[in-house]
Amino acid sequence: MTDPQRPLSVDAVICIPTFRRPAWLRRTLDSVLAQHCDSGFAIVVVDNDGGNPVGAALASAILAPTALPHTVVVEHRQGNCHAINRAFETALATYPAASYVLMIDDDEIALPGWLQAMIGLARDQGADLVGGPVIRQFEVQPDATVMQHPLFVSIDGVTRQIDQLHGSGNCLIHRRVFERLPPPPFDTRFNYLGGGDMEFFTRCRLAGFKTWWCAEAVAHEFVAPDRTTSSFLMKRSVRTGSINYMIDRLHKPLPIALAKNAASLVMGVLRGLKVLMRTGSPLLASHPLLMPVGRIVASLGLLPKPYRSSTSPPPSITGA
Repeated sequence: MTDPQRPLSVDAVICIPTFRRPAWLRRTLDSVLAQHCDSGFAIVVVDNDGGNPVGAALASAILAPTALPHTVVVEHRQGNCHAINRAFETALATYPAASYVLMIDDDEIALPGWLQAMIGLARDQGADLVGGPVIRQFEVQPDATVMQHPLFVSIDGVTRQIDQLHGSGNCLIHRRVFERLPPPPFDTRFNYLGGGDMEFFTRCRLAGFKTWWCAEAVAHEFVAPDRTTSSFLMKRSVRTGSINYMIDRLHKPLPIALAKNAASLVMGVLRGLKVLMRTGSPLLASHPLLMPVGRIVASLGLLPKPYRSSTSPPPSITGA
């Protein structure tokens, strides 16, 4: 952590949205507090459980004794896009001198050197956005087939410029991105479906922002056992297809989005058969088939809502 005897101006703000995972949030906060960086940084925690904000209480208790600038707020509008937008809004308004906004999820930890690597690369390359590896750490080791599932595969390789990021769980965004794109950053139509981050990064790509991949900025994501079951993974494949359709629908004419549905269904069957013949695994073969199924159900208005709590209000349909 930054030496409290030599306080630095805040140049970066680390945003942590949280929802009903206080034990995991403690782990995330501990990893962030352990970061060493030549820039001053602050932490913003947004608890999205307005009815029982135990995450906010925990964050305040952990951060209050430190010399680190921090802000803890509760976002009462339920939905992950509302929570993340509130985190970004709070970071930009509370720390107006900060050039960089970073995000890490409450089921992740930042490895040593994470913050310095992110900021250093952004400065050296003049990057607008930077992403880093998210390595899955399973609480209960699943079988080898599950670990090979495409949903557990992400960008990897050496540090380099890339076309686009796909997830916000380990990312840096320069302030100028927020200033150039119309608010809100994450479209709240993705509140309960997920994918608001991918749609945001799609807009960043279309706007011409420069994106880099930082192999040295590593985070670990803890995966609960219920997220390694065949049922969960198959539903997640459907949801991924639904997200892809929704993004296409927002940025492409309807006939093109629908044509992609038909083409993806044909290709999905062929790819699924190819995977089945190569691996002998119905689970792995189901992914390329279920993604176009997700696109089709989304085109019919039947969106999955995995992030909707049983006590949440109706979803917002407004957005950028």
